[in-house]
Amino acid sequence: MHPNALLEACSELVRLTLTFEHPADAVVSRFFRDHRGLGQRERAALAETVYTVLRKKLLFDHMAPSGSGPKERRLAILGFAHWQDEEARRTNPQAVHGQRDFLRAALNDREQQWLEQCDAVQEGDLLERHRHNLPEWLAQPLKEQLGSDFWPLVQALASSAPLDLRVNILKEKRAEVQKELAQAAIKTEATPYSPWGLRVVGKPALAKLPAFVRGAIEVQDEGSQLLALLLDAKRGEMVVDFCAGAGGKTLAIGAAMRSTGRLYAFDVAAHRLDALKPRLARSGLSNVHPAVLAHERDERVKRLSGKIDRVLVDAPCSGLGTLRRNPDLKWRQTPQALEELVVKQAAILASAARLLKSGGRLVYATCSVLPQENEAIAEAFAAAHPDFVPLDAGELLTQLKVIDAASLCSGGETGSRYLRLWPHRHQTDGFFAAVWQRR
Repeated sequence: MHPNALLEACSELVRLTLTFEHPADAVVSRFFRDHRGLGQRERAALAETVYTVLRKKLLFDHMAPSGSGPKERRLAILGFAHWQDEEARRTNPQAVHGQRDFLRAALNDREQQWLEQCDAVQEGDLLERHRHNLPEWLAQPLKEQLGSDFWPLVQALASSAPLDLRVNILKEKRAEVQKELAQAAIKTEATPYSPWGLRVVGKPALAKLPAFVRGAIEVQDEGSQLLALLLDAKRGEMVVDFCAGAGGKTLAIGAAMRSTGRLYAFDVAAHRLDALKPRLARSGLSNVHPAVLAHERDERVKRLSGKIDRVLVDAPCSGLGTLRRNPDLKWRQTPQALEELVVKQAAILASAARLLKSGGRLVYATCSVLPQENEAIAEAFAAAHPDFVPLDAGELLTQLKVIDAASLCSGGETGSRYLRLWPHRHQTDGFFAAVWQRR
């Protein structure tokens, strides 16, 4: 594709995405379906340009007015340039700017001069908001939580997330799958914490790989794998994944159960459970039973009350732990929406807890980094439900032979009461989990 044509396509995609009417990944997918002639490199350039604009939106909004032409084109130029710089630094950490010959071929003289002026801006001369690129309602609580660790988190959120795979232990062993992927020229490393995980070097296409087609691997962040591990579901048990969604954790739990017992995948959205069906077919699992609930107090929940061994509540949340993958969330979420989510989370947790039998395990989890969705919900639940005994997540993970488990946790007298994962500390998405056992 000619450089100017690609830049124009980037500009159009930036325009569509910044309306924030739909999630960015849905907008990008729709754009690719409408432009099926795009090659793999063009798709990568389009997606990475848009995601770079979303990650650095406040900075780019600050720089854009000094340029000329449509704003979305100026933002696309900055996004494309910064993405190229990041790609160059991956191979050479000392690189200041990436290979920009392709981009320069699309720019007129005025645009090239403007880009050089933008490049000359020193980070130390910028306002704090242009450095962290977060809405103030989100930046402030993160500063309060993290202190000096706030800026390492900002740096982590400015880059894309790694590609993690979960090996389906029902079918394969991790070492054997790793060798098979290496033979297909896909380099991986064993994830440091999850015994099921492989971290892929780069972003290769996976959908046509034999390992993927036969269900030996699934794409799943290492942090998400640890949530399933923490539930520690056993063979033959009755287990519920209460907010199953597309079923990533459901499949991990089912494999840990060796496809025995009964595993219910509940969700209120039929379309999310529909996305589980092809993954379930590949997985080889026969113990999974998807079911659409009308709400958290559905009749199915009442019928199973007091009968379940383990329940995972991966609650609907702000998703702010996934900003490396979904940078548009920080612009689409609002404090008002967060208040509504907190009420929903508390209600869902209380309802799901009724399922547990005596001695059963309950795990509450989110992919959020905000205390009001995490510790505050867990502490309020514990205060209202004295029949649920808090368990120490660090101790549980240590028993499961997770290396350096305490470093993954925080809170409580031991400092390891809750699982608390951070992108800058653990190279996972941001996750939280609290665990209880019913008396």
